[in-house]
Amino acid sequence: MAGTMPHAIFVETGLDAGSTVAAYAAELPGCAVFASSDAEAVGAMPRRVAGFTAWLRSSGEAAPTFIGDNWYEVERGAVRGTPKVPERVTFSLDELPPSAAEFGSYLGWLELAREELAAALDAAGGAPTKALAGIVRQDLASAVLLGSAAPGAAPSDPIDRLYVARDHLTEALERAGPTADGVRRIVRLAIADDLRVAERLRESPR
Repeated sequence: MAGTMPHAIFVETGLDAGSTVAAYAAELPGCAVFASSDAEAVGAMPRRVAGFTAWLRSSGEAAPTFIGDNWYEVERGAVRGTPKVPERVTFSLDELPPSAAEFGSYLGWLELAREELAAALDAAGGAPTKALAGIVRQDLASAVLLGSAAPGAAPSDPIDRLYVARDHLTEALERAGPTADGVRRIVRLAIADDLRVAERLRESPR
């Protein structure tokens, strides 16, 4: 996971019914910028990487050190499906299984992202129902891809549904292990989406 120069960015277009572009740091699953244009998303990556790695270190996680800020797009794809049920992009690196050590780190990062979202929900005193529903759908679909059956009846409260889906995904990841198909993609999306909603909640006026 050592940083190299230059550094690759994956770009996902077509989010939020076409209004949002996502840029992902290839070397940091879950480190993402969501913006209204390609240029804005890619241009914000150096600052995002600095914040993401500082967040990991402040939480007691090991984080790679990146030399230079030459981040550039190497691959892109468009979201398929429908605005209500989008099919997120799979990039070439997503097909590479992480090592056992990387997998352990990524699970730790996912837990931290969950804690960030939970804290933001508590502070906001409310939940963006549509955003949480999207996370729940993504988590449950990811768990199915890992070979886990869907959980039983879902709670009526959107926050409770979120926690049930996240627990279900975590258990599926732990059972599947690092060699399961799509693990890197699943973790990338789960961390990025949790942090995105947490940041939106913190930025919203009270």
